[in-house]
Amino acid sequence: MLEAKGIRHAYENGALVLDDVAFRVEKGEKVVLLGANGCGKTTLLKILGGLIFPSSGEYHYKGRSVTKAALKDQGFRGAFRREVAFLFQNPDAMLFNPTVYDEIAFGPRQHGLEGVDERVRTWAGECGLVRLLERAPFELSRGEKQKLCLAALLAVEPELLLLDEPAANLDPRSTGWLVDYLQEIEATTLVTTHNLSLAAELGERTLVLSEDHRLLYDGAIGPLTADRDKLIEANLVHVHKHKHVALEHRHFHTHDWE
Repeated sequence: MLEAKGIRHAYENGALVLDDVAFRVEKGEKVVLLGANGCGKTTLLKILGGLIFPSSGEYHYKGRSVTKAALKDQGFRGAFRREVAFLFQNPDAMLFNPTVYDEIAFGPRQHGLEGVDERVRTWAGECGLVRLLERAPFELSRGEKQKLCLAALLAVEPELLLLDEPAANLDPRSTGWLVDYLQEIEATTLVTTHNLSLAAELGERTLVLSEDHRLLYDGAIGPLTADRDKLIEANLVHVHKHKHVALEHRHFHTHDWE
């Protein structure tokens, strides 16, 4: 479904954020993108969503190169924007309609999809938003906003979901719903997180970006969690002191694992 070839990207000030990143994702795969803050996870997701373009390298979606020029083609742009859904880490970046109903309806209306009202009510129900349909999005809690953003994306039934820290603002019950939903759907998913315990629930395959912005690991999460050296290199473990009465010792902990 998608392929990254030698992706390299730098900010305008020259700071490197991705360096020679290459991988393929097949249709229906559930992939988790792990890495410490600042390693380039969000930037990579934005490239895959066609929101920004790499400084060098190539990105292909369903065999077609995704470039500024390609997205000027109306037919390709329409299909790409409907099939590829991007969830921002900050929900406020996505919300702009006057009501929750209109927010969920926006995508189906823009793409000329049938059954807009049915789509709105179905996904409002799935995400626990039915009682909020007439409310303004800015009035919602941060967790409710996150669920609204998810409902708005899912209402167009995308084929590829790019989710940037989707559980960051969700309570445990909502996080459980999200995990169950992502495991059940046929859509291809690529989800970023730095939470190893959640990663094990969100995908079958793990990509790890290192702090030098390269792809450090591509494989199953089980072997990764057993490889302390690899986790240390990726800054996915930390050391802190433990005290037991008069005894003090230090050892490694994986982030959010315990």
